[in-house]
Amino acid sequence: MKEIASQGRALPPTDPGRAIRGVRKPVVGAVNGPCVTGGLEIALSCDFLVASELARFADTHAHLGVLPRWGMSALLPRAVGVRWAKELSATRAVIDSAEALRIGLVNHVVPHDQLEARVRDITDAIRRAPAPAVAAAFELYDDGQSCSQAEALALEAERGAAWVVDLTRFSPREGSP
Repeated sequence: MKEIASQGRALPPTDPGRAIRGVRKPVVGAVNGPCVTGGLEIALSCDFLVASELARFADTHAHLGVLPRWGMSALLPRAVGVRWAKELSATRAVIDSAEALRIGLVNHVVPHDQLEARVRDITDAIRRAPAPAVAAAFELYDDGQSCSQAEALALEAERGAAWVVDLTRFSPREGSP
């Protein structure tokens, strides 16, 4: 194991973010307060983030003299862009939920007392979709991130051509939009 800290103390390998990213169902994260450093790494591993108006976000890795180990360096720039990621990591700036929404860190901001209900609304909507199709779409998004646009489009065309379509889902249903 490589030495991590300057005093020669090696940190044990752990990665709760990898465990979350390994879940093959949509993961909706709810942030209701401070979401800092490792907590932010775990939140970034979720597919969706809903924040209460009381949520705050910061990365303090560099100021603590450590490097991220749970996905921050890959996930934060993909969420907010590399310039914002660098600023957040270098300055340890604390941003509120409104700013997190503006820069793309979270999907939604709701009043604190409505956080649980909003997350439930999202999960209920996800449950109404065919789980295999949602999983396949998420896999396409994840796999396409490391490709050029042309490669991602080719990947989509290849997988789409092999996908079996249930035409009954296209018939009008009572109460559907």
